[in-house]
Amino acid sequence: MSFSTPKHIAVVSLWAEDVAAAAHFYRDVVGLQLLPHLAQHDKHKRPHFDVSGTLLVILKGKPVSAQDAEPSPFPLIAFAVDDLDPAVERLRAHHVQLPWGVEENAEARWVLFHDPAGNLVELVQFKGDKHLGWPEAPH
Repeated sequence: MSFSTPKHIAVVSLWAEDVAAAAHFYRDVVGLQLLPHLAQHDKHKRPHFDVSGTLLVILKGKPVSAQDAEPSPFPLIAFAVDDLDPAVERLRAHHVQLPWGVEENAEARWVLFHDPAGNLVELVQFKGDKHLGWPEAPH
C-alpha cells in the first residue's frame, strides 16, 4: 500500500452564531462565490463558498477566541489576493474595521480584520512567488 500525501486543503470551517450575517459578509463584503447547490444537499443548510477549489463552510456555533496564542494575533484564516488595495477599499466601503491597518514586509502586504462572528481574517498580497516557501508568516 502506498501513502498519498495531501495535495491541498479541501475544506475550512468557521463558526458563527449568526450564520446568515457571516454568509452575507463572505459573499458581499469579502467577495467569495457562494455555492448554494452544496448547501441544498447539506441537511443543515450550511453556506459553502468556493475559494479557488477549497471550500469554506460556515457552521452554526460560537467561535472560540485565541488563548495565549504565540504569536498573537492567531488563529486566523487568510485569503490571497492579487491586489490588496482594491480589497481594502471594498472592506472600508462596507465599514469593516481594520484595527492594524495595512502591514508589509519583504514577502507580502496584508490586512487583518474580524468577520461578524469574531473570526480573525486576513487578506494577503504576496510579492512574486514568495508564498511558495517563505521563511515565516508575514505577521
